[in-house]
Amino acid sequence: MKLHARLQSAQQMTNNPPVVLIHGLFGTLDNLGVLARDLVKDHDVLQIDLRNHGLSARSDTMTWPAMAQDVLDTLDEQHIDRAIFIGHSMGGKTAMAVTQQAPGRVEKLVAIDIAPVDYHVRRHDTIFAAIDAVNAAGVTTRQDAAAIMRNILDEEGVIQFLLKSFVNGEWRFNVPVLKAQYSNIVGWETVTPWPHPALFISGGLSPYIQEQYRETLLAQFPCAKAWVVAGAGHWVHAEKPEAVIRAIRRFLSPSDEN
Repeated sequence: MKLHARLQSAQQMTNNPPVVLIHGLFGTLDNLGVLARDLVKDHDVLQIDLRNHGLSARSDTMTWPAMAQDVLDTLDEQHIDRAIFIGHSMGGKTAMAVTQQAPGRVEKLVAIDIAPVDYHVRRHDTIFAAIDAVNAAGVTTRQDAAAIMRNILDEEGVIQFLLKSFVNGEWRFNVPVLKAQYSNIVGWETVTPWPHPALFISGGLSPYIQEQYRETLLAQFPCAKAWVVAGAGHWVHAEKPEAVIRAIRRFLSPSDEN
């Protein structure tokens, strides 16, 4: 499946490989815009809407092989043979899945606040409840939707993040399918080791990358490096963008010992 995408050309001539940015659950291609605005200085940057998100097509399936193939189909359409992949949360797992579908097409991997594990936990039920409440009320404006969601969610940043996908009374993510496929989204099957440069960036306050996952992570990505951003949660790139950009820039630098 070819995905809705936005390709920006590098602002200066360069031989650097293109960068593919992949958003997380409930997101759109704009969510990693802060990274795109920096990286486009010297990389072509491709931002994509994953299936059942943004303006991409809908599907009843949300499995990692299917989502990885979507990305590869989109790269083929854009005539991109090999790229650096940067993904947040669900997007990070999608990028990891691409290393299995087509390992030679991934130059380097950056996974933001996600590990290659089955989490066996439902962290988004309250978000689904807030979305359902908005749907039940039949409101059409973000202001009215926000008022309803504040009765259920106490994190204003999460509310505003979700509302970016609320347009004319409709969500730009496929709520029924995300609910039905949620076990696939939080799940994972251990993959064949991908022995190439990988960076795992985590928020110091986030539960998504923990010491207990270290052995499993390194078994799948034996060349992985870790970078923890203190004082940040799961949306670390939004909370501490400068720190995340510095970590990515260091990792992408030719002088970095990978």
